[in-house]
Amino acid sequence: MVEVYDENKNQLVNITLDEKTLARAAPDVEHERKVAIFDLLEDNFFKLENKDNGPYQLHLSIVEGRLMFDVYNQAEEHCTAVILSLSSFRRIVKDYFIVCESYFAAIKTSTPSQIEAIDMGRRGLHDEGSTILKERLDGKIEVDFPTARRLFTLVCVLHWKG
Repeated sequence: MVEVYDENKNQLVNITLDEKTLARAAPDVEHERKVAIFDLLEDNFFKLENKDNGPYQLHLSIVEGRLMFDVYNQAEEHCTAVILSLSSFRRIVKDYFIVCESYFAAIKTSTPSQIEAIDMGRRGLHDEGSTILKERLDGKIEVDFPTARRLFTLVCVLHWKG
């Protein structure tokens, strides 16, 4: 008998953010959240270590200063909870917000070359945060880099305090 590999098992099919954690966001931040969730659901790789019961639903929240990944299968059975300290993300998220604010201001008044320079810095910080997230999830949840990037966007949204 040949085992059939179901590539859809290793993916997220639903993502929710804890409403109690979310602060009222500026339109730009709200747009980033919606785009990240849409893009994540369109294309992602998300595999729980030592489990094979996906596809998965993810609920992200911040609980007592820690990032919580609550993972459920499609039958809404709890699969795992991964809790990460936010301390390794604080600096990068703070820097990312500063650059994002500069970027959103620049797109209204700056030249294309100035906007591009700021955007390159923003993307670099986003990549750095994504790498940190991927490393912190190692051994618990396997994600590819594009999935880590989109998840990092959601981590930033959860940090946003307006």
